[in-house]
Amino acid sequence: MIKFLFIVVLLVLLFGGGARMIVAGGAKSLNMADKLLGQGDGARLLLADQPYGRGPRQSLDIWVPDSLNEGDRLPVVVFFYGGGWDSGERGSYGFVGRALARQGFVVVIPDYRLVPKAHWPDFIEDSAAATAWTHEHIAKLGGDPGRIALMGHSAGAYNAAMLALDPQWLRAAKSDPSIIRGVVGLAGPYDFLPLEKGGRGDRAMGKVRPAERTQPIHFARGDAPPLWLATGDEDEVVRPRNSRNLAAAIERAGGSAALRIYPGMGHTGIVMALAAPFRNRGPVLEEATDFLRGVTARRVASATKAAQ
Repeated sequence: MIKFLFIVVLLVLLFGGGARMIVAGGAKSLNMADKLLGQGDGARLLLADQPYGRGPRQSLDIWVPDSLNEGDRLPVVVFFYGGGWDSGERGSYGFVGRALARQGFVVVIPDYRLVPKAHWPDFIEDSAAATAWTHEHIAKLGGDPGRIALMGHSAGAYNAAMLALDPQWLRAAKSDPSIIRGVVGLAGPYDFLPLEKGGRGDRAMGKVRPAERTQPIHFARGDAPPLWLATGDEDEVVRPRNSRNLAAAIERAGGSAALRIYPGMGHTGIVMALAAPFRNRGPVLEEATDFLRGVTARRVASATKAAQ
């Protein structure tokens, strides 16, 4: 009883007022709260600080189920965190790695270059390089290179969508765009022109011409991997119209895009709902992993052959 009360007080102190912010410290606190609530079992950090490039922010972590055995080939999720392209670190998102690994996935969480040292398309190129590294090496780490999906929150959902919709990025990383089996986007910015002057988007990509090159919706196509786009109806950071517009554009092009709008949920709440203390806010984890299992249910022969 004392432990329970301590945890309740801790969560109120850390996440009072509906947990409206999830800056790096908040995400680390989610990791701590997850462990304190006894939800740390079932997953483990298999590999930390693995370089996928030569830069200081070109490293990744890999989470796996505790039950992973030698010779297993589990479906893979590459998760890109958000932060407006100017903040974030993979070490703050262990709660995502644990949550998805407990669901039976090998989870790759890369860092990527950030503003002000980097600008568009540096963070897309890094995301592509991390995905290409995953495809090449994941078979040795319990994952199936023929069953790779992408997932991201906010700016990370943007990165994932750009990789899925514009094939040039994975090709430039010497990989095959067909390795992506599907994308889960949580509160992603996909259609946000004109850029707010001085805002995060402007600082990250405001000098790109034509500006449409920066917009995932500009690359909507019928043969894109299936998308599952989720947003909260109270998101005032990345408006729900971003997910609505991209889903509609994909469907008009003849592709597959599911739209899920969670009532009463805001921008950070949708990713926080992946963590054990906040899953009662909405079935984000359950529904996202249902989609991920569906799109990774079968192996891709060409992708598997390329990885051998």
